[in-house]
Amino acid sequence: MTLQDQLGVILRQAILQAQHDGALPAFDVPVDITIQRPKPGYGDFASPLAMALAKPARMAPVQIAERVVERLPRNGLIGHAEVAAPGFINLWLAPEWLSRRVDDILAAGVRVGSIDLGVGQTSDVEFVSANPTGPLTVGHGRNAIIGDTLARVLAAAGYDVTREYYYNDAGRQMELLGESVRARYLQSLGHDVAWQEAYYQGEDIAEIARTMVADCGDSLVNSDAQPFRERAQAVITADQQAVLARLSVRFDILFNEQSLTTGGAVAEVVDGLRARGYAYDQDGAVWFTATAFGAEKDRVIVRSSGEPTYRLPDIAYHKNKLDRGFDLIIDVLGSDHAAQYPDIANALTALGYDTDKIKVVIYQFVTLIRDGQVVKMSKRKANYVTLNELVDEVGPDAVRYFLLMRASDTHIEFDLNLALEQSDKNPVYYVQYAHTRIAGVLRQAQERGITLDPDADVSCLRDPAELALINEMLRLEEVVRLVATTLAPHHLTYYATSLATAFHTFYDRCPVLPPKQTDPALTQARLKLVAAARLTLARSLHLMGVSAPERM
Repeated sequence: MTLQDQLGVILRQAILQAQHDGALPAFDVPVDITIQRPKPGYGDFASPLAMALAKPARMAPVQIAERVVERLPRNGLIGHAEVAAPGFINLWLAPEWLSRRVDDILAAGVRVGSIDLGVGQTSDVEFVSANPTGPLTVGHGRNAIIGDTLARVLAAAGYDVTREYYYNDAGRQMELLGESVRARYLQSLGHDVAWQEAYYQGEDIAEIARTMVADCGDSLVNSDAQPFRERAQAVITADQQAVLARLSVRFDILFNEQSLTTGGAVAEVVDGLRARGYAYDQDGAVWFTATAFGAEKDRVIVRSSGEPTYRLPDIAYHKNKLDRGFDLIIDVLGSDHAAQYPDIANALTALGYDTDKIKVVIYQFVTLIRDGQVVKMSKRKANYVTLNELVDEVGPDAVRYFLLMRASDTHIEFDLNLALEQSDKNPVYYVQYAHTRIAGVLRQAQERGITLDPDADVSCLRDPAELALINEMLRLEEVVRLVATTLAPHHLTYYATSLATAFHTFYDRCPVLPPKQTDPALTQARLKLVAAARLTLARSLHLMGVSAPERM
């Protein structure tokens, strides 16, 4: 039960007591009571419940709030409560209760911030899903970081999470890839080969061709595109997975789109839609009656050539995921795919599936900025900057943090200069520096022969900066719940910055290891607080896939 849940229970008890006393009339008391984090100066928490109760109680919100506050049970959690117009109940946590939470955080260890929201439920997060036709772009990187962070947070929220990568190594695009490498191979051997506009561009294609010349000589001159496609696929797939590994992104399942066709799943979807009256033949093609679900026009799902359109295997793939029984299915998609999903969802509905389990996270693209100017060209790869090049330049931590700093549906301008700056202006540096400060305090204590006493009394932690830091650490559970329910991982960056600020303020105000140990009990209590801050900050960084350095 989160802190807001506990406060909600307390307020509900106070309402029931007021009704019992006759101070409030009879009405149905809501089970879920809204508890918010207010602006500074208005308490640690606030509730607008009195405004919501004004109509059923037929009373002014302020009067309701006053009568509820008068009956708040004394349980040690709430230290002070006030009523603020037009009827807010502002709550301050008791300092004694707050200080004791340091021991709870230390007991939680590396699982600090974990909640039971998804316990007993399964979740599938499908992300990146780039076909093996070229290097991953910065846009793919944003997809990867959003998906991986959501998987981490959902696991912290109690879900059993499967991370999935959906790719296709067949079809015309792969044929073009093989033909592109074959053309470069022949050109490398001095053959006059026409270069088609549809071929894949980029130095990576030429590099693959040169390695094939080195390995095979001219033995493949008369070969078709198949061996070139196979080599290109192997090289590109390995490169894609290598850069994802640099960013600490991993997958449990690599799902091959082609298996849906060879395994009969695509044909099964067509048959199922036909049987339910949602597919028909026209002009040699098969159409899905999307207009039955409000679309402006029906959609071709099998071309007159017999080749499925991109929507059909996607329908089969989502049917497959639903058949696997996941309680929550998340797709991370670029904004250029946003228009496709409604047709997929409608087709699944036509097949009798509940699509409420499927949540789609749409992300906008990334613009790289250097010296105030847009970075347009890669040094080596086609006409875009590869994800690997970005990691080379600013490092994996900055890539992950910067690609999370804005809401997924917001365009990002990635400032390369800022990402490289070692100052408080750089947000990832600012947060990581807080962790190195913490590690430095604990090292210094060890060097001075001060051993942390696990039984030290933390009740002496009463300074406002100490209590503010504890309060901020407790907020991690709220952030995990928020991200897990809204699928908006950018909130983690806001939280990490706020937590780092709370620690920096505490560090500057409250000496942990003063030159003279005039108060050993306070020193031990503050060392426990620092150790708890270390766990919480490291956990928030881990949820973002960012390292928690000991030194910088």
